[in-house]
Amino acid sequence: MSRSWEQKTAIVVAAYYRVHPDDRQKFIDAVLPEMQAAQQIPGCIYYAFAQDLADPNTFHLSEGWRDEEAFEAHEKSETFLTALRTVVSTVRILERQGMDYIVAEQRLDDPRHQL
Repeated sequence: MSRSWEQKTAIVVAAYYRVHPDDRQKFIDAVLPEMQAAQQIPGCIYYAFAQDLADPNTFHLSEGWRDEEAFEAHEKSETFLTALRTVVSTVRILERQGMDYIVAEQRLDDPRHQL
């Protein structure tokens, strides 16, 4: 996976999950292999789960895809489907919100240029 910020990102996914404290490790164990596999899919610009600094039971997902084909390849991948089945069947998700965004325009967001 190239991490060049010069690559255009056509699809962005932003989500968060708040899980039951007793299921936190199950969630991590299910999504970690999926995250690593997704990062290897051609067209993946970035894919990361991050544990919230203020609430260890909340996780943030951020994905960037080159195009619809790459995004769909991920959604149909066996690692994604396995992680989804595992999370749905073993993790108590207390709250979840997720959105897919189709990017119409990109601008560099670098606050160092504002100094």
